[in-house]
Amino acid sequence: MSHSSGTPSLPDLALRTLGGSVVAASDESFAEKESLIRPGRPGFQAGTFGSKGQVYDGWETRRRREPGHDWAVVRLGVPGVIRAVVIDTAWFTGNYPPYASVDAACVDGHPSPAELLAAPWTEIVPKAGLTGDAEHHFQVADQARYTHVRLNIHPDGGVARLRVHGEARPDLSVYDGLGLDLAALANGALVTGCSDAFYSAPNNVIAPGLARHQAEGWETARRRDGDNDWLVIRLAGRGVVELAEIDTTNLLHNAPGAVALTGIDGGHEAELLPRTRLQPDTPHRFRLRHPGPVTHVRVDIYPDGGLARVRLHGHLA
Repeated sequence: MSHSSGTPSLPDLALRTLGGSVVAASDESFAEKESLIRPGRPGFQAGTFGSKGQVYDGWETRRRREPGHDWAVVRLGVPGVIRAVVIDTAWFTGNYPPYASVDAACVDGHPSPAELLAAPWTEIVPKAGLTGDAEHHFQVADQARYTHVRLNIHPDGGVARLRVHGEARPDLSVYDGLGLDLAALANGALVTGCSDAFYSAPNNVIAPGLARHQAEGWETARRRDGDNDWLVIRLAGRGVVELAEIDTTNLLHNAPGAVALTGIDGGHEAELLPRTRLQPDTPHRFRLRHPGPVTHVRVDIYPDGGLARVRLHGHLA
């Protein structure tokens, strides 16, 4: 949880709940490759043995007896510019890889694993040492747009999670002439500021799908100062917002009492939705005033509480 305001963390572009997939791996003899991009912290229960040994919430390969190294290829749920990579060896203590590196590639469309392996790859994280049961953070300076990453472990072992944080850069040309959710993280939107993220991350409100429970939305601490909480969404592109969906599903006793929306375009602000009452545990849909294109939308909630999802449907300008 976070007690600070300002710019929220960049999303994990590889996350399974964003559409990421582990499309191929050199080996997964002990633990399945799909675990690498699961949401949440890795779990572990000592003394839990299956037919392949201790059960791990991660990806684990066999012990190599020949030269080379193991690898796993991940299709990002949302293509983008990668800013940081986290390699987490949680719970792997005597079986973690001593080194790892990460490559990236940009292959649009729907390539097969064979086509991906034959594509040109760029090293974005050079070979670096790892320790057991630890998160390893690596900054990435590359400015290119990528669709896939390849985790290389040297020579073998287990990794619990791979996180690929960055700025979404999807191909929006498929929406030419059509409407779209301008606030969708999958379309390139991002929460760039919020007043409070005490219980859960604000970028949750623009994630794909429905929130399954309260923690999959955005929720603030209880306000005692008479002010109100807010967040700012940078839209997928400059556009006209015509319909807002404000969803308080799962927020039974901590939904906001009301919401207001303000469009921002440079130094100009325009009211899109005046302060409007909300109900708990309810999807709300509002047709908006649309005075012109905007690049950002400020969502004010009164006085505090949580939102499961925010959808802002419209057209790119």
